[in-house]
Amino acid sequence: MKSNSLLKSVAALATSAFLVVIPTAAFANSITSQSPTAGANISVAPSAVTITTAETLAMDGNSITVLSPNGDQVDDGSLSINANQAIIGLKPLSTTGVYTVTYNLLVDNEAPLAGSYTFFFTSPGGITSPSAAPTPTTTQSTVTSGNSSGTTALVIVLLVMALGVFLFLIYYAKKTFRAPKKRTRK
Repeated sequence: MKSNSLLKSVAALATSAFLVVIPTAAFANSITSQSPTAGANISVAPSAVTITTAETLAMDGNSITVLSPNGDQVDDGSLSINANQAIIGLKPLSTTGVYTVTYNLLVDNEAPLAGSYTFFFTSPGGITSPSAAPTPTTTQSTVTSGNSSGTTALVIVLLVMALGVFLFLIYYAKKTFRAPKKRTRK
């Protein structure tokens, strides 16, 4: 019966860890909207780029950079944070092409929300017949490198739970398929 109490202890530990880790991993921060949107093809120059997240952003440490097709920085550096919105002003856009928005947004007690996306701007003076323009791509990651702590904890909890199931199956198999003991008569 010692293995039964061990099995119950492992199951209780796995369940406790699962209940503690899952809520934090399930509610990780994410982008809910962008303006201009990723992959947009616009002909009216925006005055700002806005990124809205699911969680309230930290007041310090956030960054958004907007680069022109030539690689020049076209944001004016005036980043403002308003609850779950990050807004950066833009210089007047005049070059037709793909603009790249790169962001690194921070939320208290979570991994940084980092990534980039592109949009295509057609300058009003530069509207011509369609040409072979690069296809805008969107990339988004919640961490610049490595795994988030929530993901790592989830994997550990799942491994512990798998170990618990494995131990239970061994116990069950031994109990179910045990050879009958021979009775000896006296």
